Amino acid sequence: MVRAVFPGTFDPIHYGHIDIAVRAARLFDEVVVAVYDRPLKNLLFTPEERLSYVRDVFTGNPKISVTGFSGLTVSFCKNIDAQVIVRGLRVFSDFEHEFRMALANHRLAPEIEVVALITSEEHTFLSSTTVREIASLGGDTSSMVPPHVAFALKKRFRELGEGQTVVQSTSLRD
Repeated sequence: MVRAVFPGTFDPIHYGHIDIAVRAARLFDEVVVAVYDRPLKNLLFTPEERLSYVRDVFTGNPKISVTGFSGLTVSFCKNIDAQVIVRGLRVFSDFEHEFRMALANHRLAPEIEVVALITSEEHTFLSSTTVREIASLGGDTSSMVPPHVAFALKKRFRELGEGQTVVQSTSLRD
């Protein structure tokens, strides 16, 4: 049995993430969507909220499970006997970052393979940062995230109000 781990912060989970996980489930016996709890960036949702939103997405898919994790991804993989790390590539600029991470992970755990899946064309523009910024400006994210996540985004930004600093601005205000 080949178990794969698809790690990320999923803040929030979007259709690009879902696409990668579902496609990975066609390739591997089991996919563990691993929600990282302590990234080095500001998060909109707590680890518990992110786990809940991700679990809701994959309920009913017997090949995909969801769990939280801390520490090194390769250590988590070893702890659950996973042989593969799955990553998604949206655009060419993702490649350099993912390539360096894959090399570092291979140095730490050469027995764990890294497989990168190219995102589906309709999701190439999606990133959690983009989704958060659109939501923070009152935009419609319903084509980017599942309905329960779109609702949670609206609710969170209503709670935060105008003075929120969770979203790093890109160029959507222009």
